[in-house]
Amino acid sequence: MKDARNGNITKEMEIVAIKEQVNLEFIRRGIEKGRIIIPKSNRRELKSPIGIGKGLLVKINANVGSSKTVCNVDKEVEKAKIAVEFGADTVMDLSSGVTEKDIKSIRQKILSEVAVPLGTVPIYQTAVRAIEKKGAIIHMDEDDMFNVVEEQAKEGVDFFTIHVGVTKEIVNYLVDHPRIMGVVSRGGTFLASWILEHDMENPFNRRYDYLLEMAKEYDFTLSLGDGMRPGGIFDSTDYAQIQELLEISKLVKRAWQKDIQVMVEGPGHIPANEIERNIKMQKSLCDEAPFYVLGPLVTDIAPGYDDIVSAIGGTIAGLAGADYLCYVTPSEHLGLPTKEEVKRGVIASKIAAHAVNIAKYGTRASNWDYHMDIARKNLDWEEMINLSIDPELARKVHYRNGANEFDDVCSMCGELCAIKLLRDALESKKKSKK
Repeated sequence: MKDARNGNITKEMEIVAIKEQVNLEFIRRGIEKGRIIIPKSNRRELKSPIGIGKGLLVKINANVGSSKTVCNVDKEVEKAKIAVEFGADTVMDLSSGVTEKDIKSIRQKILSEVAVPLGTVPIYQTAVRAIEKKGAIIHMDEDDMFNVVEEQAKEGVDFFTIHVGVTKEIVNYLVDHPRIMGVVSRGGTFLASWILEHDMENPFNRRYDYLLEMAKEYDFTLSLGDGMRPGGIFDSTDYAQIQELLEISKLVKRAWQKDIQVMVEGPGHIPANEIERNIKMQKSLCDEAPFYVLGPLVTDIAPGYDDIVSAIGGTIAGLAGADYLCYVTPSEHLGLPTKEEVKRGVIASKIAAHAVNIAKYGTRASNWDYHMDIARKNLDWEEMINLSIDPELARKVHYRNGANEFDDVCSMCGELCAIKLLRDALESKKKSKK
């Protein structure tokens, strides 16, 4: 941001401008104003950095990471690679177990083996460290919180979700005015529990300037976490969620005063009819800082299908102005995702983002679809399969009923294929004219 404000062009800005098919000055001015970010640590090389924000193609993030129940370092790294293969622009490592050593190992392997921006939620590692060394999460102190941020920053983490907007006032309000789902953000819950135990303000909020100093030193991007995001549609757009957003809007401007790149995280579970107003509210309050949304999830009845629920919400959110979608897998609310579920979650969010990009940016995004349509017109099945978002699945479905690569129809319509019938009729007409 400081480079942009000084009129300097960086190699990262040049790469993003080429990828986005926009003017270089558009990127520089967007970063200068805080409307565009390029998350990249100064401790890590990224050959292909990405831009997120106003006027850029909607991006998607995939979460991976171990839990206290399931922890396999190699599998989590493999999930990260699968996510990138199927279109994730960034990866977040949300590991929370089994040990702090496991958490470090997964993060470090992803940093070395996966060539996209990496984000983390450092309070997770802080919590596990507090359990191992002090017996409980609530026994962590301020130094523990900031030390983990700096440790991860030194390794090269590109962006951090930190729940700076979870304040003592909001937590105390929820004590007297409970929600149906309470607080479902893990990081938000860790901090809310700490606030209630110690009757003190959130250290990340109280010592925000110190956090900004770290961000400046390591050039990481701050993702201001939505600790009060609704965990069910009946808690959406309530006092706690909006009060946190109001607090975050102030913190965005304080970050910009220090030349720190920042984005804002948003809900969560919200009915479809409330998505647009949520996006517009954030864009207004936060002066169009990039908005990063989880889903959103438009209904609570679909465990096992929440990738679809998320894609519906993500499409609405993207059309309303959201810049960055966090995927949701089919196993959301049920368990840690498998590799196949990570793939499904990425593809669902990628479809949502792509649909938005076509609607907003036309040929900048739709060239892929144009080539698919030409292949369909020509009944070129191999080309259609190769152009599909999941070629393996497309191939399996097309050939499962005995079709071969020389067939010019599929098993849906067979010889009643509309494209084939019209093509044959047109060819016959041409011959008769001769």
